[in-house]
Amino acid sequence: MRAVTWQGRRDVAVREVAEPELIEPDDVIIEVTSAAICGSDLHLYEVLGPFMDPGDILGHEAMGTVLEAGPAVEELQPGDRVVVPFNISCGTCWMCRHGLQSQCETTQVREHGTGAALFGYSRLYGSVPGGQAERLRVPFANYGPIKVDPEPPDERFLYLSDILPTAWQAIAYADPDPQATVAVIGLGPVGQLASRIARHLGHPVIGVDPVPHRRDVAAAHGIEVLDLDSHTISAILDRTEGRGADATVDAVGMEAHGSPAKLAHRMVGALPDAVGRKVMTTAGVDALGGLTLALETARRGGTVSVSGVYGGKTDPLPLMDLFDRQLQIRMGQCNVRRWVDDLMPLVSDPADPLDLEGLASHRLPLDAAPDAYQMFQEKTDDCLKVVLKPGA
Repeated sequence: MRAVTWQGRRDVAVREVAEPELIEPDDVIIEVTSAAICGSDLHLYEVLGPFMDPGDILGHEAMGTVLEAGPAVEELQPGDRVVVPFNISCGTCWMCRHGLQSQCETTQVREHGTGAALFGYSRLYGSVPGGQAERLRVPFANYGPIKVDPEPPDERFLYLSDILPTAWQAIAYADPDPQATVAVIGLGPVGQLASRIARHLGHPVIGVDPVPHRRDVAAAHGIEVLDLDSHTISAILDRTEGRGADATVDAVGMEAHGSPAKLAHRMVGALPDAVGRKVMTTAGVDALGGLTLALETARRGGTVSVSGVYGGKTDPLPLMDLFDRQLQIRMGQCNVRRWVDDLMPLVSDPADPLDLEGLASHRLPLDAAPDAYQMFQEKTDDCLKVVLKPGA
């Protein structure tokens, strides 16, 4: 079969790879009908390259049709349409039973001290083949894959794999009071959805992003938008009676624009793999521009919710300031299965209140993935979200 593979820093290629096979009795094999490129994939494209191996199959946002099911699979059968959560969780361990599927004790990658294994996401999370491929093996099929209706377009359900529950968790962790103002830093796909969710729940929302097209998309959904410049903080203070936002969301993560650590990231990505892994796990520093802005624009006693991915081991934080201002900070990898019941009514609503069908800026065949990665990384052609169609 054909799949999108990592070959090196800023180098992905569509190659012929081995077909997936059933390994455990509760596995299924799905034919992938849609697979998205996530902002988190771009971290593998450059910063986290030392943890990748040539030939690794990328992608953790996928859905499709069940082709084959193992003998212990009870919930699915061939022909069922499913969306696949990006974290691989068993559903029965203590963490899964307490809604922390991203920390699943059955699939934790203890070699690296990390949480649940993820599809298509480096040695740090198990080196599991990803979903940017024609077919995908999905373990724990009695719990993980989400069966969905056969009729609506894929994009109504595809984002349940990651970015939609990630955005929902960002707002849930922010836990704003009714009518509280929410500031969302970063208007990429997760930031767009977090903004729409907060507004859908009745909150005034301020979105910040340096990319004009992303601001335009958010503004079209009723979000007040601000450019990222020297006036951003004062503009948010002006709109919140001088206090700052009641809750802020960092939807940017480790590669924030304008941060000095961006150069350090490029240098680490260019090091020999063994050296780069050592640097990242002992002395890595993230580009903290998004997080810093989220912290600076939250009011005293407010909450900062971090959904952007970070990988630095020695990131500096202004703890005296955070303590003095009594900020609460919540963060973490999304627990996809925890939020599905909350989200399914919105996803299934024929009115599509979050405009899920309109989020993708590009729908491309699988063979276009190398150009799509470059376009998404460089933010050219007004690229916001890419959906790959393996069957196209």
